[in-house]
Amino acid sequence: MAGAAVLLSVAGVLATQVIKSPAQAVADTAPPPPSVITAPVEYRVLKDSVIIRGTVSSEQSVDVTPSASGPDAGAAIVTRVPVRARQSVKAGQLLLEVSGRPVIALQGTLPMYRDLKPGAQGDDIAQLQSSLAKLGHPATGDSKGYFGSRTKEAVAALYEDLGYTPLPAQQDEGLVLEEAQDQVVAARRGLEDLPGSAPAKQIDRAEGDLRKAQERLSRAEAKSGPTIPVSELVFLTSFPARVDSVTARAGTQSTGKVLTLSAGKLVINGALQAHQKGLVQTGEKVEILSELTGATSQGTVATVSDVLIDAQSSSGGDSVASPTTGARGYPVVVRPTKSLPLDLAGQDVRLTVEAASTRKKALVVPVSAVSAGTDGRTSVTVLMPDGSRRRVQVTTGTSGDGQVELRPTAGQRLAAGERVVIGIRADGAGAGGLEK
Repeated sequence: MAGAAVLLSVAGVLATQVIKSPAQAVADTAPPPPSVITAPVEYRVLKDSVIIRGTVSSEQSVDVTPSASGPDAGAAIVTRVPVRARQSVKAGQLLLEVSGRPVIALQGTLPMYRDLKPGAQGDDIAQLQSSLAKLGHPATGDSKGYFGSRTKEAVAALYEDLGYTPLPAQQDEGLVLEEAQDQVVAARRGLEDLPGSAPAKQIDRAEGDLRKAQERLSRAEAKSGPTIPVSELVFLTSFPARVDSVTARAGTQSTGKVLTLSAGKLVINGALQAHQKGLVQTGEKVEILSELTGATSQGTVATVSDVLIDAQSSSGGDSVASPTTGARGYPVVVRPTKSLPLDLAGQDVRLTVEAASTRKKALVVPVSAVSAGTDGRTSVTVLMPDGSRRRVQVTTGTSGDGQVELRPTAGQRLAAGERVVIGIRADGAGAGGLEK
């Protein structure tokens, strides 16, 4: 009996350790007390990073679409291609030969829009004179912007350097000049053959005939000489320039673009979406990342367009900073702080614009720390060092990158370094330094 009593006692003790009441079972399976996740209140300039794609291109891009020139011009047949893709080009260099006539690169900002002929005047003539002078062929003696005799000599020297003869301004130029010279000779002889007793009226008439003949000769001489057809010059803003692509082959007919040239420093063209446009301003810093090579560089926003573009393409001519992304949006141009390597031309890159959202330092917290009450007032909850909580009514300002600017309302107190509640972690696990 004594042994049985001992066994029953031991069994009772074991049963109390295994069998639990319903209330105890619920308590044992309940989750641990929740932990509060907090974040510090910061006092800094709030920034919002805008990430877009961009294409590296030159400040100027020109498509060369040649045509045949000269009195016997027919189909534009490419007869010589002395350049290749990715080649550097200098001023005065031969780019192409079409139907035996040259296409020459010169420095200037105005595109060729007319034939440059003797006697012509204008800014394009002044540009021609300036570019020729840089090549060692000054037109000293001619007025700026006037295609006179010294400009003719300079043009002839340029063509001679490349092994070509410039086209004459008039088809029968020699005959026209010869006829005008013969008229001067005839008028002079007529005056000289008059007898000394000739009436004054007859002498005046002969002198008038001579003056008219000389004037006709002067006009013929002014209009004669070398001319430059619109198809034989390509003006680029700076040198050395680059050949981006070549599609022409000797012996083929030119029916469109055969060369693409670029000049100027490399820039990046991108497009901002409508919600991004207000965040990006000129002068803001940009990180440029080439995902192909992993190289990064710095730049600044040069221009932001107010015009929404559906699609962009290089327009050629003297277009400067033409967007080439082909994306819909507001064109933006980023200018690198230091010159980019030329092998980046044509590459797609990532642009991270650090757009400052506040002009000066402000109190900043995560957006998730701000809550709105039934009365419409916004507030944040500060977790005190003793574990208590203090609600602070605030007015929100600019937001960006998941952060928001705060201004405590009158009579409220909020300071940098305090921690505000941004969430509750139910499992009690750590929150990477955010948990109290």
